[in-house]
Amino acid sequence: MSYKRYLITAALPYANGPVHIGHLAGCYLPADIYTRYQRAQKRDVKFVCGSDEHGVPITIRAMKEGITPQDVVDKYNAIIKDSFAQMGIAFDIYSRTSSQTHKQTSQAFFTKLFNDGVFEERESEQYYDESKEMFLADRYIIGTCPVCGNENAYGDQCERCGSALSPEQLLNPHSALSSAVPVKRKTKHWYFPLDKYEEWLKEWIVAGKKDEWKPNVYGQCKSWLDSGLQPRAMTRDSEWGVPVPLPDAKGKVLYVWFDAPIGYISATKELTNQWSDYWCSKDTKLVHFIGKDNIVFHCIIFPAMLKAHGGFVLPENVPANEFLNIEGEKVSTSRNWAVWVDEYVKDFPDQQDTLRYVLCANAPETKDNDFTWKDFQDRTNNELVSIFGNFVNRAFVLMHKLCNGRMPPLHKNIMTDADRALIEDLQKAKTKVENCIEGYKFRDGLFEVVDLARKGNKYLQDCAPWSLAKTPELQQEHQQKIDNCLHLCLQLTANLSILVNPFLPFTAVKMCHMMKVVDRMLDWENAGKPDLLKVNYPLRAPELLFRKIEDTEVAAQVEKLQDNLKKSGVATKMDSNTTPATIAAAAPVEAKQDAPVAKAEISIDDFTKMDLRVGTIVKAEKVEKADKLLKLELDMGNEMRTVVSGIALHFKPEEIIGKQVTVVANLAPRKMRGIESRGMILMAQNPDGRLIFVSPLEMAAAGSEVR
Repeated sequence: MSYKRYLITAALPYANGPVHIGHLAGCYLPADIYTRYQRAQKRDVKFVCGSDEHGVPITIRAMKEGITPQDVVDKYNAIIKDSFAQMGIAFDIYSRTSSQTHKQTSQAFFTKLFNDGVFEERESEQYYDESKEMFLADRYIIGTCPVCGNENAYGDQCERCGSALSPEQLLNPHSALSSAVPVKRKTKHWYFPLDKYEEWLKEWIVAGKKDEWKPNVYGQCKSWLDSGLQPRAMTRDSEWGVPVPLPDAKGKVLYVWFDAPIGYISATKELTNQWSDYWCSKDTKLVHFIGKDNIVFHCIIFPAMLKAHGGFVLPENVPANEFLNIEGEKVSTSRNWAVWVDEYVKDFPDQQDTLRYVLCANAPETKDNDFTWKDFQDRTNNELVSIFGNFVNRAFVLMHKLCNGRMPPLHKNIMTDADRALIEDLQKAKTKVENCIEGYKFRDGLFEVVDLARKGNKYLQDCAPWSLAKTPELQQEHQQKIDNCLHLCLQLTANLSILVNPFLPFTAVKMCHMMKVVDRMLDWENAGKPDLLKVNYPLRAPELLFRKIEDTEVAAQVEKLQDNLKKSGVATKMDSNTTPATIAAAAPVEAKQDAPVAKAEISIDDFTKMDLRVGTIVKAEKVEKADKLLKLELDMGNEMRTVVSGIALHFKPEEIIGKQVTVVANLAPRKMRGIESRGMILMAQNPDGRLIFVSPLEMAAAGSEVR
């Protein structure tokens, strides 16, 4: 399909902390590359983003720093916006969900769905802090983890052992705000009936996007759809957020994942009065760039919301990347195990493209990848400096030395097969890079650019014009061969500036300055042309495009990572056995963590104390007045067991009858909501929070031992 305009969005970062290089690699750099390419194609493009300034992480950060939520978002919005600008992430607008335009837009969206009868109004019991007179989000409830005994587990997850929890499962629960024991109170919320859009989503995604979307995106969506969708509450009890626009909704705000994606719409409204052309016209191509932890929201929930509202375009593609680790460890903002963008630009001034290059060349496009400072050094020195920068520099130096600083002519009558092959290579490169970018394969596209420079280096080395000018007499005899070689090398340089521009924009501008051409030469239509630079035109002296990264710089950055952990109270002593991995494993955690912490090492004796058995679910029912709990009756072979499990938000009772599960059979019994639970079932948790069964590949006899 031919599109008249392109609307490109990048995930709204939480304004509760700075951005790190994992954010850049996962979402913002790919989005910027794609946008710059579309602009070079002279297409009608809008690139929108902004801070996500509502939700529990904001209020948690405010409590930690002793300031208001508004202070938090004001502080980090500025830091994040500046970090993006310094890295050349060229949004058309970087907005905020605390803006008045966003409040009006998201409230109008909610009202439309409410008036159309889309929402289901439900009353349920939620935890309440009587001393603070407020309902508590799960993150505001702290207690002892029933799995590992961590006394600071949260109401939705234990961040020591990684177990998904519900407040009902915590031992000795108390409010994080006041330490009071929370009580249950009835509250009313409005639910979006995702289950009613399940068939439409299956048709749209499974039938329509299977061959278009990346396998990781399609696979995660298919998993959710196969498990069955459930209604989701689109409101919360809170004072921080967009107020629910209903007369009987005092103290309630829109769920952050309801209002956040609407932020794309409100940002476009702030950008242009013609916003509806980009959101409501069928000839618009909408592309969401996100990380893999946001797939379900952008591929299932938000499209269903748009469908229910009507009148909006749906995303054509959602190219989500995987995660980027640091020095072999998961990024952890709480443990300060991250490379912060605002700190990088201070430590490496004028080296933005160096980082852009390394993050793109090592992008986690299909699997989690690892950033190391040694790899940063190696890629910079061996690829950017030795291949790309070296070729451009040599071409300019030789032009000034052998051609009087002017663009030499091309003598077609003496052209060689090598000359013609180089021209063919630069012409083919345009199509190769174009296809990669259009297919969201940015890593491959960047490789093609560097490979073209590599071919230029080989051509220059084979021609060896310096050997043809060892004496004035020899140079005069071979001047035409020298001219042809440097003419083609400089034309190749001009093409490299166009092809590299989406990836390394600061470098492309520097190259244009050296060639004394205006930026419009970077238009994509000029790529592949072997006659971009005019003959006899004077060119400037060469400038080094990149510099080498020294060993001392790498060592300083690794030490900085370790020092950050020390400052967090992680390590008090450094010795020969201390590594980034061991430090990170011992680090404390905070309210919002990027990945579950690895458990401490155990012995075989510890493991043999656990009695793991296969159980078959023969009966399942909701626990009264407990939204997250299911009461399960398990066939354990020689007996029936009752187990209470916090999986009600993920599975309908009738769907799991007959499923086999792994059960911790010798866990001490405990009462939950008045029901004695004798065991615990084991579940796996995807990065998006979705639970899945840990079951035997084949049906096993109930009660079989798991070894």
